[in-house]
Amino acid sequence: MLIHEACVGCIINQSFKVSKAINASKELSHELTTTVEFMSKTFSFAQTPPEIASVVYEKMAEIANKHDLYDEVKELSTKKALSFIPFLKEKLFLSENKLLTATKIAVAGNVIDLAAAVEFDLKEELEKIFDTSFAHDDFEILQNKLSFAKSVVIIGDNVGEHIFDYLFIQTLQQLFPDINYSYMVRGNPIINDVTMKEALQAQFDTLCNLVDSGVNTPGFTYNRANEDAKKLFDTTDLVISKGMGNYECLTPSHRANICFLLKVKCGVVANSLDKEVGDIICKIV
Repeated sequence: MLIHEACVGCIINQSFKVSKAINASKELSHELTTTVEFMSKTFSFAQTPPEIASVVYEKMAEIANKHDLYDEVKELSTKKALSFIPFLKEKLFLSENKLLTATKIAVAGNVIDLAAAVEFDLKEELEKIFDTSFAHDDFEILQNKLSFAKSVVIIGDNVGEHIFDYLFIQTLQQLFPDINYSYMVRGNPIINDVTMKEALQAQFDTLCNLVDSGVNTPGFTYNRANEDAKKLFDTTDLVISKGMGNYECLTPSHRANICFLLKVKCGVVANSLDKEVGDIICKIV
Protein backbone atom coordinates (compact mmCIF):
# COMPACT_ATOMS: atom_id res chain seq x y z
CA MET A 1 0.00 0.00 0.00
CA LEU A 2 1.68 3.20 -1.15
CA ILE A 3 1.47 6.44 0.78
CA HIS A 4 -1.58 8.60 0.17
CA GLU A 5 -1.84 12.38 0.44
CA ALA A 6 -3.91 11.93 3.62
CA CYS A 7 -0.99 10.05 5.19
CA VAL A 8 1.22 13.15 5.07
CA GLY A 9 -0.85 15.09 7.61
CA CYS A 10 -1.08 12.01 9.80
CA ILE A 11 2.70 11.58 9.88
CA ILE A 12 3.21 15.27 10.66
CA ASN A 13 0.68 14.96 13.48
CA GLN A 14 2.76 12.17 14.99
CA SER A 15 5.43 14.75 15.88
CA PHE A 16 2.94 16.25 18.36
CA LYS A 17 2.32 12.80 19.86
CA VAL A 18 6.05 12.26 20.27
CA SER A 19 6.46 15.65 21.96
CA LYS A 20 3.73 14.78 24.42
CA ALA A 21 5.11 11.29 25.09
CA ILE A 22 8.62 12.53 25.93
CA ASN A 23 7.45 15.68 27.73
CA ALA A 24 9.39 17.80 25.25
CA SER A 25 10.14 21.41 25.98
CA LYS A 26 8.44 24.06 23.87
CA GLU A 27 11.66 24.51 21.90
CA LEU A 28 12.18 20.78 21.29
CA SER A 29 8.53 20.31 20.34
CA HIS A 30 8.82 23.12 17.81
CA GLU A 31 11.98 21.61 16.34
CA LEU A 32 10.37 18.18 16.01
CA THR A 33 7.30 19.53 14.24
CA THR A 34 9.11 21.91 11.88
CA THR A 35 11.60 19.18 10.96
CA VAL A 36 8.86 16.68 10.11
CA GLU A 37 6.95 19.35 8.16
CA PHE A 38 10.11 20.08 6.16
CA MET A 39 10.70 16.37 5.54
CA SER A 40 7.11 15.94 4.37
CA LYS A 41 7.81 18.12 1.33
CA THR A 42 10.00 15.38 -0.11
CA PHE A 43 8.05 12.25 0.92
CA SER A 44 8.20 9.66 -1.86
CA PHE A 45 4.81 8.47 -3.01
CA ALA A 46 6.51 5.31 -4.26
CA GLN A 47 6.90 4.11 -0.65
CA THR A 48 4.54 2.70 1.96
CA PRO A 49 3.52 4.79 5.00
CA PRO A 50 5.67 2.61 7.33
CA GLU A 51 8.73 3.16 5.11
CA ILE A 52 8.22 6.92 5.32
CA ALA A 53 7.60 6.70 9.06
CA SER A 54 10.88 4.86 9.66
CA VAL A 55 12.90 7.81 8.35
CA VAL A 56 10.77 10.36 10.19
CA TYR A 57 11.02 8.57 13.54
CA GLU A 58 14.74 7.99 13.21
CA LYS A 59 15.18 11.73 12.67
CA MET A 60 12.94 12.60 15.63
CA ALA A 61 14.87 10.18 17.85
CA GLU A 62 18.12 11.83 16.76
CA ILE A 63 16.77 15.32 17.54
CA ALA A 64 15.42 14.21 20.92
CA ASN A 65 18.65 12.30 21.66
CA LYS A 66 16.55 9.30 22.66
CA HIS A 67 17.07 5.74 21.38
CA ASP A 68 13.49 4.64 22.02
CA LEU A 69 11.04 7.53 21.87
CA TYR A 70 8.22 5.54 23.45
CA ASP A 71 10.07 3.43 26.01
CA GLU A 72 8.12 4.72 29.02
CA VAL A 73 4.80 4.62 27.18
CA LYS A 74 5.45 1.04 26.10
CA GLU A 75 6.04 0.00 29.69
CA LEU A 76 2.70 1.53 30.68
CA SER A 77 0.94 -0.16 27.74
CA THR A 78 2.34 -3.52 28.81
CA LYS A 79 1.17 -3.06 32.41
CA LYS A 80 -2.28 -2.02 31.23
CA ALA A 81 -2.58 -5.04 28.92
CA LEU A 82 -1.42 -7.41 31.67
CA SER A 83 -4.14 -6.10 33.98
CA PHE A 84 -6.78 -7.50 31.59
CA ILE A 85 -5.30 -11.00 31.32
CA PRO A 86 -7.33 -12.58 34.20
CA PHE A 87 -10.55 -11.29 32.60
CA LEU A 88 -9.52 -12.59 29.16
CA LYS A 89 -8.47 -15.99 30.48
CA GLU A 90 -11.89 -16.34 32.09
CA LYS A 91 -13.53 -15.44 28.77
CA LEU A 92 -11.49 -18.14 27.07
CA PHE A 93 -12.27 -20.72 29.76
CA LEU A 94 -16.02 -20.13 29.39
CA SER A 95 -15.98 -19.83 25.60
CA GLU A 96 -17.64 -22.41 23.38
CA ASN A 97 -15.48 -21.32 20.45
CA LYS A 98 -12.02 -20.73 21.88
CA LEU A 99 -10.38 -20.00 18.52
CA LEU A 100 -12.86 -17.25 17.71
CA THR A 101 -12.56 -15.79 21.21
CA ALA A 102 -8.75 -15.82 21.05
CA THR A 103 -8.79 -14.24 17.59
CA LYS A 104 -11.10 -11.48 18.83
CA ILE A 105 -8.73 -10.91 21.77
CA ALA A 106 -5.80 -10.60 19.36
CA VAL A 107 -7.71 -8.00 17.34
CA ALA A 108 -8.86 -6.10 20.43
CA GLY A 109 -5.24 -5.60 21.42
CA ASN A 110 -4.61 -3.92 18.08
CA VAL A 111 -6.25 -0.72 19.35
CA ILE A 112 -2.99 0.08 21.20
CA ASP A 113 -1.56 2.15 18.35
CA LEU A 114 0.24 5.45 18.95
CA ALA A 115 0.55 6.20 15.23
CA ALA A 116 -3.13 5.81 14.36
CA ALA A 117 -5.23 8.71 13.12
CA VAL A 118 -8.03 7.59 15.44
CA GLU A 119 -7.42 6.33 18.98
CA PHE A 120 -9.56 3.76 20.78
CA ASP A 121 -9.96 2.88 24.45
CA LEU A 122 -8.72 -0.61 25.28
CA LYS A 123 -11.18 -1.24 28.11
CA GLU A 124 -14.10 -0.16 25.94
CA GLU A 125 -12.91 -2.35 23.08
CA LEU A 126 -12.63 -5.40 25.30
CA GLU A 127 -16.13 -4.89 26.62
CA LYS A 128 -17.65 -4.98 23.14
CA ILE A 129 -15.23 -7.06 21.03
CA PHE A 130 -16.88 -10.40 21.77
CA ASP A 131 -20.23 -9.14 20.46
CA THR A 132 -18.73 -7.47 17.39
CA SER A 133 -18.66 -9.25 14.04
CA PHE A 134 -15.76 -9.07 11.63
CA ALA A 135 -16.62 -6.55 8.90
CA HIS A 136 -14.51 -8.71 6.59
CA ASP A 137 -15.01 -12.21 7.92
CA ASP A 138 -12.64 -14.94 6.73
CA PHE A 139 -12.57 -16.60 10.14
CA GLU A 140 -13.82 -19.96 8.88
CA ILE A 141 -11.13 -19.92 6.19
CA LEU A 142 -8.54 -19.18 8.87
CA GLN A 143 -9.81 -22.08 10.95
CA ASN A 144 -9.59 -24.39 7.95
CA LYS A 145 -6.06 -23.31 7.06
CA LEU A 146 -4.92 -23.84 10.65
CA SER A 147 -6.30 -27.38 10.46
CA PHE A 148 -3.85 -28.23 7.67
CA ALA A 149 -0.87 -26.00 8.53
CA LYS A 150 2.42 -27.33 9.82
CA SER A 151 3.99 -23.92 10.40
CA VAL A 152 2.55 -20.50 11.25
CA VAL A 153 4.26 -17.13 11.56
CA ILE A 154 2.54 -14.41 13.58
CA ILE A 155 3.93 -10.95 12.77
CA GLY A 156 3.60 -8.77 15.86
CA ASP A 157 2.60 -5.14 15.89
CA ASN A 158 2.40 -2.93 18.98
CA VAL A 159 3.63 -3.25 22.56
CA GLY A 160 0.75 -4.06 24.89
CA GLU A 161 -0.95 -5.78 22.00
CA HIS A 162 1.85 -8.36 22.18
CA ILE A 163 0.55 -9.47 25.58
CA PHE A 164 -2.73 -10.43 23.90
CA ASP A 165 -0.76 -12.10 21.10
CA TYR A 166 0.86 -14.32 23.73
CA LEU A 167 -2.57 -15.49 24.86
CA PHE A 168 -3.60 -15.96 21.22
CA ILE A 169 -0.58 -18.19 20.51
CA GLN A 170 -1.15 -20.17 23.71
CA THR A 171 -4.68 -20.91 22.54
CA LEU A 172 -3.50 -21.85 19.05
CA GLN A 173 -1.03 -24.28 20.62
CA GLN A 174 -3.80 -25.90 22.64
CA LEU A 175 -6.11 -26.25 19.64
CA PHE A 176 -3.49 -27.06 16.99
CA PRO A 177 -0.57 -28.62 18.92
CA ASP A 178 1.22 -30.04 15.85
CA ILE A 179 1.92 -26.62 14.32
CA ASN A 180 5.33 -24.97 14.67
CA TYR A 181 4.70 -21.35 15.71
CA SER A 182 6.96 -18.32 15.23
CA TYR A 183 6.48 -14.78 16.49
CA MET A 184 8.21 -12.06 14.47
CA VAL A 185 9.16 -8.66 15.91
CA ARG A 186 10.79 -5.42 14.67
CA GLY A 187 14.54 -5.06 14.36
CA ASN A 188 14.78 -1.86 16.40
CA PRO A 189 12.55 0.57 18.32
CA ILE A 190 10.09 2.30 15.98
CA ILE A 191 7.01 4.08 17.34
CA ASN A 192 5.52 1.67 19.91
CA ASP A 193 6.09 -1.52 17.92
CA VAL A 194 7.20 -4.69 19.66
CA THR A 195 10.92 -5.54 19.51
CA MET A 196 13.02 -8.37 20.93
CA LYS A 197 13.32 -6.45 24.20
CA GLU A 198 9.58 -6.48 24.95
CA ALA A 199 9.07 -9.97 23.52
CA LEU A 200 11.81 -11.42 25.72
CA GLN A 201 10.40 -9.62 28.76
CA ALA A 202 7.06 -11.31 28.00
CA GLN A 203 8.91 -14.66 27.62
CA PHE A 204 7.91 -15.35 24.03
CA ASP A 205 11.18 -17.27 23.73
CA THR A 206 9.72 -19.92 26.05
CA LEU A 207 6.42 -19.97 24.17
CA CYS A 208 7.46 -20.31 20.53
CA ASN A 209 10.18 -19.52 18.01
CA LEU A 210 10.99 -15.82 18.52
CA VAL A 211 12.30 -14.05 15.43
CA ASP A 212 13.94 -10.66 14.98
CA SER A 213 12.83 -9.55 11.51
CA GLY A 214 15.57 -6.94 11.21
CA VAL A 215 13.15 -4.37 9.79
CA ASN A 216 13.32 -0.75 10.93
CA THR A 217 9.78 0.05 9.78
CA PRO A 218 6.48 -0.01 11.74
CA GLY A 219 5.35 -2.91 9.58
CA PHE A 220 7.02 -5.93 7.96
CA THR A 221 8.83 -4.48 4.94
CA TYR A 222 10.06 -7.63 3.20
CA ASN A 223 12.99 -6.06 1.36
CA ARG A 224 14.35 -4.67 4.65
CA ALA A 225 14.13 -7.96 6.54
CA ASN A 226 17.15 -10.11 7.32
CA GLU A 227 17.69 -13.33 5.38
CA ASP A 228 16.39 -15.62 8.13
CA ALA A 229 13.15 -13.63 8.40
CA LYS A 230 12.69 -13.60 4.64
CA LYS A 231 13.19 -17.37 4.41
CA LEU A 232 10.73 -17.99 7.24
CA PHE A 233 8.17 -15.64 5.71
CA ASP A 234 8.50 -17.32 2.31
CA THR A 235 8.33 -20.92 3.49
CA THR A 236 5.78 -20.95 6.31
CA ASP A 237 2.37 -22.40 5.55
CA LEU A 238 0.44 -19.46 6.98
CA VAL A 239 1.28 -15.89 7.97
CA ILE A 240 -0.94 -14.11 10.53
CA SER A 241 -0.29 -10.39 10.16
CA LYS A 242 -1.27 -8.13 13.06
CA GLY A 243 -2.26 -4.49 12.61
CA MET A 244 -2.39 -1.74 10.01
CA GLY A 245 1.37 -1.25 9.59
CA ASN A 246 1.87 -4.86 8.53
CA TYR A 247 -1.21 -4.63 6.29
CA GLU A 248 0.19 -1.52 4.59
CA CYS A 249 3.55 -3.23 4.02
CA LEU A 250 2.14 -6.56 2.83
CA THR A 251 -0.55 -5.27 0.48
CA PRO A 252 0.27 -6.56 -2.03
CA SER A 253 2.66 -9.40 -1.23
CA HIS A 254 4.48 -11.91 -3.41
CA ARG A 255 3.07 -14.79 -1.37
CA ALA A 256 -0.41 -16.11 -0.58
CA ASN A 257 -1.94 -17.42 2.66
CA ILE A 258 -1.63 -14.24 4.70
CA CYS A 259 -4.33 -13.58 7.29
CA PHE A 260 -4.68 -9.91 8.20
CA LEU A 261 -6.06 -9.28 11.70
CA LEU A 262 -6.60 -5.61 12.48
CA LYS A 263 -8.79 -2.79 13.66
CA VAL A 264 -9.35 -0.10 11.00
CA LYS A 265 -8.04 3.16 12.44
CA CYS A 266 -7.69 5.50 9.46
CA GLY A 267 -9.61 6.47 6.34
CA VAL A 268 -6.87 5.40 3.92
CA VAL A 269 -6.86 1.80 5.19
CA ALA A 270 -10.67 1.86 5.41
CA ASN A 271 -10.86 2.79 1.71
CA SER A 272 -8.33 0.09 0.82
CA LEU A 273 -10.51 -2.52 2.52
CA ASP A 274 -13.81 -0.92 1.46
CA LYS A 275 -14.78 -0.80 5.14
CA GLU A 276 -15.32 1.83 7.84
CA VAL A 277 -13.04 3.28 10.49
CA GLY A 278 -13.67 1.23 13.63
CA ASP A 279 -14.34 -2.06 11.81
CA ILE A 280 -12.47 -5.22 12.77
CA ILE A 281 -10.98 -7.32 10.01
CA CYS A 282 -10.09 -10.97 9.47
CA LYS A 283 -9.01 -11.12 5.84
CA ILE A 284 -7.08 -13.86 4.06
CA VAL A 285 -5.29 -13.28 0.77
